[in-house]
Amino acid sequence: MEHVEMRNTIPALAIVIPCFNEEEVLPVTAPLFLGKLKSLIAQNKIAPESRVLYVDDGSRDRTWQIIRRLAKDAHIIGIRQSRNRGHQNTVLAGLMEAKDLFDITISIDCDGQDDLDAMDQMVDAYLHGYEVVYGVRSSREEDNFCKRFTAEAFYRLMKLLGAEVVFNHADYRLISGRVLRELAEFKEVNIFLRGLVPLAGFESTSVYYKRHRRAAGKSHYPLVKMLGLAFDGITSLSARPIHTITSMGLMVSALSFVMIVWIVACFCMGRTVQGWASTCVIASFIGGIQLLCTGVIGEYVGKIYLETKARPRYIISERTFEREDLL
Repeated sequence: MEHVEMRNTIPALAIVIPCFNEEEVLPVTAPLFLGKLKSLIAQNKIAPESRVLYVDDGSRDRTWQIIRRLAKDAHIIGIRQSRNRGHQNTVLAGLMEAKDLFDITISIDCDGQDDLDAMDQMVDAYLHGYEVVYGVRSSREEDNFCKRFTAEAFYRLMKLLGAEVVFNHADYRLISGRVLRELAEFKEVNIFLRGLVPLAGFESTSVYYKRHRRAAGKSHYPLVKMLGLAFDGITSLSARPIHTITSMGLMVSALSFVMIVWIVACFCMGRTVQGWASTCVIASFIGGIQLLCTGVIGEYVGKIYLETKARPRYIISERTFEREDLL
């Protein structure tokens, strides 16, 4: 563990909570988030001007109306994206909104699954000098076998591909304003915050907690979205799949050359037999490899296409507050 210095000032905290169609769960978890914020204020760990910041990801239900109603409490503020742009962009929007208004942020999902008491340890770690504090799941007992297997396989695959990610860490983390201002310099559209935050560097540590079941409603992150996030993470953080394709191409070329030599030798010895089986097997194998390689290359080309457009990663259409009042 790196040597860090204690901080003497009390930080202003923003608890950043992304929301998408969460009208069922918000009334259940909102009092919990507010209670934790007020508890930290009462313990003199964070400043009284700390806030809970909800970020609506273009929800189609009553989520924004609920956020506006919650914002009648002075400790709650909210922003709304102009349309749905995905979880990672929504978290980023909240972090960028908070970076100049607060000293630290803690991002957390609104479903109530992450242990709020871990925030105390996160703030303590910040006060002890750390700039980034990762919330890491101590176990996955609550997950079914499929989700547990795919999640752990994803983290191991990312490590194998050379990407720097924290095992069993999602998007529950504390980030200081200093780190957020550096993250603002990362301009890529293909966002994977679990990989970008470690790339920024700075002193970091982890706190471990046990995850609970969802408080209400249904998960908005099915297997398809999880796979999409995995592909974004891989293509955002690692070029190793391209290198793997090159190695695979060399290997297949070498095997093909050996096979050509063998076929010519058989022909010269008069041992060739006409047939379709070997031809079909070879054609299918080579065709499958080519399609796989083309698909992986296409993923990278598509990401390059999006990056060159340099479109906004998020657009905030409404706020429940005036920024000038918080500055």
